[in-house]
Amino acid sequence: MEQSSPRMTSGTRETPVNSSPAVAANAEGEEIEVLESTEVLPVAPEDYDPDNSGFISTERFRDLLATHGSELDPHKLEVLLALADGNADGKICYQDFVNLMSNKRSNSFRRAILQGSRQLKGCSLRDEVGLGLPQRLVRHVAYETLPREVDRKWYFDSYTYCPPPWLILVITIAEVAVFMYYGFQLDRLVLQVSSPSFLKSPLPYHPQLRAQAWRYLSYIFMHTGIEHLSLNMAMQLLVGVPLEMVHGALRIGLVYVCGVLAGSLAVSVTDMTAPVVGSSGGVYALVSAHLANVVMNWSGMKCQFKLFRMAMALVCMSVEFGRAVWLRFYPPAFPPCPNPSFVAHLGGVVVGLTLGVVVLQNYEQRLQEQSLFWIFFCVYTLFVLCAVFWNIFAYSLLDVRLPPPP
Repeated sequence: MEQSSPRMTSGTRETPVNSSPAVAANAEGEEIEVLESTEVLPVAPEDYDPDNSGFISTERFRDLLATHGSELDPHKLEVLLALADGNADGKICYQDFVNLMSNKRSNSFRRAILQGSRQLKGCSLRDEVGLGLPQRLVRHVAYETLPREVDRKWYFDSYTYCPPPWLILVITIAEVAVFMYYGFQLDRLVLQVSSPSFLKSPLPYHPQLRAQAWRYLSYIFMHTGIEHLSLNMAMQLLVGVPLEMVHGALRIGLVYVCGVLAGSLAVSVTDMTAPVVGSSGGVYALVSAHLANVVMNWSGMKCQFKLFRMAMALVCMSVEFGRAVWLRFYPPAFPPCPNPSFVAHLGGVVVGLTLGVVVLQNYEQRLQEQSLFWIFFCVYTLFVLCAVFWNIFAYSLLDVRLPPPP
């Protein structure tokens, strides 16, 4: 299959595009080959951009493809237009055209070509009728998390609940189970941290036990009380499960674990005498990444009552963070060990606004091909290495007076 590419004008600059990828599946539909064409469409500039605006309407682009891409079947043509015009605004700008010709959306395009029996529907997903409960849930999740209509349609057509969103559910169930276990063992559900045996568990991070490396992650399963667990669990489920349904357990797990680790390391560097409990580092990484994604794609996000819901999410985060700050400076029940630190929240927010945003912004794209991902990942890795060296050497060099071990 061979496809030619026109030249388009953006403002006063004219850029030739001399090659374009075309996609051909082999007889079994298992392999895709990218072919290049060195021909230029014999079309005068005014034929596709009479106003010299740098834009071309989708109808004009459809006519050009129909004329010069006769080997494309109607479904492939619709996919091509949907991927080119991701904002569904009826026109294609020069950069959209370049992105298409350079096959930047190769993952989506190749999967769409291979899924020849599935078509991206021309109407809006909201107009779909006769959907069952699972399909309505998938549609709801698509509008909650994805800013582009073409992504929402592709996700709606391709999601199968296999595998289900298991990661966030497993973490939440484990947190509840651990909390109930220690609730019965300590004989209290509210402010468990006030119990003298609370920090004797092998799970919380404690500065005297920082050599036990697992505590930098396992602290998420301990919570100061039912009020702490409830707020974290609500945000974790309401935000984490939809994100996992769209982006998968691997990517969401990466953001979550990075937020958890950044939270405990941030405490060990900035609040050196305090212990850490709670999953707020991971939760705040997911929530802050999602909120930033919504703000950055405000016009494209079609979720209902998004301003009110964003305000409610910020209120919940502020209440939980305020509770953590209050508890940190409240006189501890068993001095000289202070109450758990709140800095883990801030570590999670930083991860969410960097690594998390890159992950959510690149739905169905390979993260290893995104330069911004590698920049943030390298910065994060550098922070982790510096924090490790800090934990090894700084406590003794600064002669920090640590609380006794639990």
